[in-house]
Amino acid sequence: MKRISLIIAIVVIINISGWAQEFRSLDKSPMDMAYLPDDFAHDRKFAPERKLGERAIIKVVYSRPQKKGREVFGGIVKYNEVWRLGANETTEMKVYQDIQIGGKVLTKGTYAVFAIPTAAEWTIIFNSDLDEWGHYSYQEEHDVLRVKATVKSTDDTIEAFSIRFEDTATGGIMRFGWENTIAELTIEVN
Repeated sequence: MKRISLIIAIVVIINISGWAQEFRSLDKSPMDMAYLPDDFAHDRKFAPERKLGERAIIKVVYSRPQKKGREVFGGIVKYNEVWRLGANETTEMKVYQDIQIGGKVLTKGTYAVFAIPTAAEWTIIFNSDLDEWGHYSYQEEHDVLRVKATVKSTDDTIEAFSIRFEDTATGGIMRFGWENTIAELTIEVN
C-alpha cells in the first residue's frame, strides 16, 4: 500500500512540474492597447455620458519596447526603413467604422500598422497582412493606405514606446511617442 501511495505521489509531482514548464517567460516588451475614444474600455464604468452599446472607433494592439539607454531613432530604429511600430508581433489596428486620416479614407477593418520614420516626418502604413511577427515579411503590395505623420521633439524622455489617442470634436489625434520624438496623425470620424 505504501508503495502504491509513493508511486501516485511521484506521478502527481512529475505532472505538476511538467505543467509549470509549459508557460513562457515574460516578453521584454509588454503588449498594450490604445483606444479612440481615449481609454474607451477603462472609462466605460465611469463615463455615464456614454450610451450602452456605444463602440470604440479604433483599437490598437502593440508591444512596448524600452529605450534602456539606447539611441532609438537613427539607432535601433533605422531612418528610411520599414519599422513595425513597436516590438514582437506587428502592431494591429482595428477600425470599427470608416475614418479619414490625412484626408484619405481608411475603411472599417483590421490592419497591420508600420512606419517609415525620418527625422522630419513619418510615413504610416496600413497593410492587409495580419498575424505576423515584426516587419520581416512586410510586403508593400499589400498596403491599403499610406499617410504622412508630423513629427515633433519633446524635452521629456519617453522610456517605453507608446501609442495614445487624444479625443477631439471631430475624431482624435493619434500619437506615437518614444525617446524624445512624438509623431502625430489627425483622425476624422464620419
